[in-house]
Amino acid sequence: MRTLPPRAGRRCHNALNPLHSCVYFSPDLGKEFGELGLDDPTAVYFAARAGVLGAVGPGTVSAAFYNFNHELVSRHVPAVWSVVTPAAAVGARLRTADATLRRVLGEEVLASPEMAEAAHLALRAAEGCARHAKPLYAAHADQPVPEAPHLAYWHAASLLREHRGDAHLAALLAAGLDPVEALVSHTATGKGMAPRWVLATRGWQRADWDAAVERLRERGMLDGAGELTDAGTALRAELEEATDRMDAAPYEHLGAAGVERLTELGRGFLFTAAAAGAFPDDLLGKG
Repeated sequence: MRTLPPRAGRRCHNALNPLHSCVYFSPDLGKEFGELGLDDPTAVYFAARAGVLGAVGPGTVSAAFYNFNHELVSRHVPAVWSVVTPAAAVGARLRTADATLRRVLGEEVLASPEMAEAAHLALRAAEGCARHAKPLYAAHADQPVPEAPHLAYWHAASLLREHRGDAHLAALLAAGLDPVEALVSHTATGKGMAPRWVLATRGWQRADWDAAVERLRERGMLDGAGELTDAGTALRAELEEATDRMDAAPYEHLGAAGVERLTELGRGFLFTAAAAGAFPDDLLGKG
């Protein structure tokens, strides 16, 4: 039985997820991995995000990440593990989170009662997550909870992010959207990464993007200008609703009052971090 207001879990996720994700745009990430001997930004990303999975091969990373070109993954995995062990990568990412949050939130916020409260609520929500069919979440759930409240909050945000992310990939697959079609249709909502960011980081070429646009037009999801049609808008809405259903457990576990409070706290931290330059200015959009 569902007891939360509609989309309450999604709103909470949207407040928490960006603060987890900002580590991947942080200069501290390159610094930490550079000290370990890894300088290539793409290799750093794969090591930082896939380290929790262990010394896996490219197939596992492509499956878990979904929207990356397997050829790009294969250029860096498993070679990256000969430079940085998975355990070292996990440690470097956590140190990046510590340095980044100290910079974009400030010591006063990190030491505040609100941060401790947010960590408690987010960890409480994560108790409701389930491992089955959620590989990235399950791998993160095997990591210890950091003692510092801001890192405990970041860890819990990671758990909640990957729990929803794994569910969303199942929804994409069920909807028949391949990796590039998923990226194109998400960008068309105005909420996804701008195409230049996708093409620069996901390993796809402009020809791949244009071909996906044409396939979505043939399915009636995009119009001639590349905008979502009514059918495309409905499909994206159903994808989010399907994800909501598969990701409801942690927020039901926390309860309506807790979800509302965690969302409020998360938004406050996010606004502070964004104002401090935690994200690239041109990250989102259709251009």
